[in-house]
Amino acid sequence: MSIMSDRWIRDAARNHAMIEPFEDGQRREGMISYGLSSYGYDARVADEFKIFTNVDSAVVDPKNFAANSFVDRKTDVCVIPPNSFALARTVEYFRVPDDVLVICLGKSTYARCGIIVNVTPLEPGWEGHVTLEFSNTTPLPAKVYANEGACQFLFLQGNERCETTYADRAGKYMGQRGVTLPRL
Repeated sequence: MSIMSDRWIRDAARNHAMIEPFEDGQRREGMISYGLSSYGYDARVADEFKIFTNVDSAVVDPKNFAANSFVDRKTDVCVIPPNSFALARTVEYFRVPDDVLVICLGKSTYARCGIIVNVTPLEPGWEGHVTLEFSNTTPLPAKVYANEGACQFLFLQGNERCETTYADRAGKYMGQRGVTLPRL
């Protein structure tokens, strides 16, 4: 497996619609950076958030997830309560090639503030908006800024196409749009 360069990412975004919208180069302008970097792509978080709340003393159960455990907000700045989390999504829509695995890491700006960004790998053949989880590990409220950089995606190309892609097996999160909660 090789990590793919800015040239490869640019070509895949422009010629195969791998990332839409695509920003060719890093954009900062007084905000947390986003766009194409040397060996990755820094995606933005959209302005749709689901902020975890435990008003009903619910139990978090991935097999029976209670949607009422969240408060929905459409905002430019999401405030995450102490020791809690929020779900969001990328502005960008991804289409992963059949011979590529994508791994996501959080931005250092958020990490230095105690905010962890968690994303599972994007499997070969998957497409959709990426659901992001922001964990506030601090004892204080923490801000996440919409339409600014949130995380960096790294593209790893395999030596051949896998036998079965996410699309081939009709994965349950295929083509997701918006912030998507756990499904069985």
